[in-house]
Amino acid sequence: MKTRSSGKWPVRIAAGVAVAFGALTILSGGRVLFGGAAAQEAAGNAVPFVLWFNFLSGFVYVLAGIGMAMGRRWGTLLAFALVIGIATAFAFFGLHVFQGGAFEMRTVGAMTLRLVVWIAIAAVAVRNLPSKQPSV
Repeated sequence: MKTRSSGKWPVRIAAGVAVAFGALTILSGGRVLFGGAAAQEAAGNAVPFVLWFNFLSGFVYVLAGIGMAMGRRWGTLLAFALVIGIATAFAFFGLHVFQGGAFEMRTVGAMTLRLVVWIAIAAVAVRNLPSKQPSV
């Protein structure tokens, strides 16, 4: 039987991963978007809508992690929304590639990593967080 305190560790780890992943996403995306010509040149054929999506979603990653750490249902819902959003952006990226658009192969790896990480975080959230908001 799982005790209540042991059930918190997976959520704490997932929340920490979410916040750290979000902070790194904001820093790396912000560096390319706002870092000048040298940063943009180093990014190569970055796809602008993917770059903006990832940068902005980094803030949502942090928010979802905070919500999960607080044991809030909205943190779980946000994690699921991120899975759907990332999968949608990835699909549009695939369409861009299919239509012959320029891209960096590392974007495929990065988007795959984001999707897998958020599927795992959402799964941990669903399994360990309360399905109903605690009464106040």
